[in-house]
Amino acid sequence: MKRVLIANRGEIAVRVMKGCREMGLETVAVYTEPDAHSPHVVFADYSVSLVGLGPLQGYLSIELLLNAAKESGADAIHPGYGFLSENADFAEAVEGAGLIFIGPTGDTIRKMGSKTAARELMGAAGVPVVPGYQGDCTNLEVVQDEALRIGYPVLVKAAFGGGGKGMRVVENAAGLEEALQSATREAASAFGDGLVFLEKFVVGPSHVEVQILGDGQGNAIHVGERECSVQRRHQKVIEEAPADWLTPEVRQRVCEAGVQAAKAVNYRGAGTVEFLVTRTGEFYFLEMNTRLQVEHPVTECVHQRDLVRAQVHIADTGRIPYDQSEIRGQGHAIEARIYAESPEKGFMPSIGKLLRLHFPTGPGIRVDSGVEQGGEISVHFDPMIAKLIVWGESRSHAIKKLHGALQATVIHGVETNVGLLLRILENDVYRDGEVHTRWLDEEGSLLWKDFTAPVEPFLAAVGLLGGEARAPSVDSVVGETPRLTESVFQTIGSFELGGRGK
Repeated sequence: MKRVLIANRGEIAVRVMKGCREMGLETVAVYTEPDAHSPHVVFADYSVSLVGLGPLQGYLSIELLLNAAKESGADAIHPGYGFLSENADFAEAVEGAGLIFIGPTGDTIRKMGSKTAARELMGAAGVPVVPGYQGDCTNLEVVQDEALRIGYPVLVKAAFGGGGKGMRVVENAAGLEEALQSATREAASAFGDGLVFLEKFVVGPSHVEVQILGDGQGNAIHVGERECSVQRRHQKVIEEAPADWLTPEVRQRVCEAGVQAAKAVNYRGAGTVEFLVTRTGEFYFLEMNTRLQVEHPVTECVHQRDLVRAQVHIADTGRIPYDQSEIRGQGHAIEARIYAESPEKGFMPSIGKLLRLHFPTGPGIRVDSGVEQGGEISVHFDPMIAKLIVWGESRSHAIKKLHGALQATVIHGVETNVGLLLRILENDVYRDGEVHTRWLDEEGSLLWKDFTAPVEPFLAAVGLLGGEARAPSVDSVVGETPRLTESVFQTIGSFELGGRGK
C-alpha cells in the first residue's frame, strides 16, 4: 500500500490523512464544489474533483470514487464514517476493482447492516440480545400477541439504518398500531426499506460500546470500552472512555462479548459493538458499527493506540498490530461534539461563515476538526465544527479540563452548542455518572430552557473598543449580540482578550 484515497470529507478525512502520513503513505482527497478549498483538500497530497453530481451526491457515487482512485493512482480506499462507510456494495466494488478496502468485507457489512440478521447472528454466537420479535409485523394481531409476550414497554425498530429513525417506544397496546405504521413509513423513507421488528424496551440503560479489531481470519481483540449515554434523539453528544461506573467483572464480560461478536462475523479492521447495560450488570447487544466511530479519539487517548493506523496495518498485512495483553488503559478521556446549531431554536443548524475560530491547546487537549477560520458551515453537510477531546488522570479531572477547554473555545459567525455542553458538564447527574440513554430527552430540556448563548467575548470586545475600564453588563449588551458578531470581531482581529483567547 502506497497511496490511500479517503472517500470522505471534513474532520474524518483530515484525521485519516494524518494517520496515513505517519505511516509514510500518500493521500488523495476527493471533493465536490463547495469543498474545493476545504482543509481536507489542502492537507492531501493529491485531490480529485467529483464532478457531474450535486454537493452531497458526489460523495455517494461509487462510480465517481472508483474513477478518482484510478485517476490518482491510489491502491487503497478508506471510507471514513458516514457516506458509503457501511455500504456493502461499495466495499465489494472497491475490491472488485483490484483495490484495498480499509474496512470489513462486504459480506460482514451486509450481515451487520440488518439489525434483525445481526440479532440472529449474535444470539447464535452466545452474545446476549434484547428479547424481541423479528417475524411478520404486518399482521397486527400477531404483533399484539408478541408485544404482550415480550412485555410493555416495547420498541418498534427499523431493521436497517440508525440514528433513531424508524424507532418508536410503545408504552401499552393502545399505541402499538400507530407506532408500527409511523415507524414503517419513516424507515421506508429514510432507508428505502420499511421492515421493522419488536424489541423489549430496556428502561434506563447506559450505552456502552466496545472497540474491536479483527484480522478477518477469525482473530479479534478489544481496545476497551466507551460510555456514550449522553444522547439527544439517539445522537451522541458527549462520549467517554472508559465507562468507569462498570465493575471490573461486568467490564470484562462486556468486552469479551464484543470480541465474541467480532469473531462470529470474521471481522476485519476496526469496528464497534454497542451494548445496552443496566446498573445491575445485565447487558444486551444493540448493534455493530462496521467502521471507525466518531468518538474513537477517547479510546486512542486512554490506550495510546492510533486506531486509523491499526486499520491501515490490518488492511495492508492481514494482522492485528498488537496482542490483547498489550492493551492497558490509563486515565480518562472525554469528547464533546461541537456543532453549529441553536439549542434554543430546536437545535436548528446554524449556517454561515466562521468569522473567528480558536481552540485551546495544551497537554491532554486534542481538537479534531475539518473546518478553519473563514470557512463556511454549509447547508449541504453535517454542521459539526469540531470534536474537543481531553485526557485527565481521572474522570473528575477530565471533566474540569474539558469545562475549561470549552470556556477557552471561541467561535463567531454561527451559533453553537458550546453553552449547552458547559451546562451538561456542570450538571450533578452527569458529574455523578448517573446518566442513561434517555436522560437528555427526558430531563435535559432544563439544560437549554431559556438558553442564551454565552456573551462574555462580546462584553470584553465592547469594553475594549469603547475605551471603558471594564466591559458593560450582560443585560446591556445581550440584545446586541447578533449585530456585534461580525463587526466587533472583524475590528479587533486577533486580539487576545480576557486571558482566555476571547
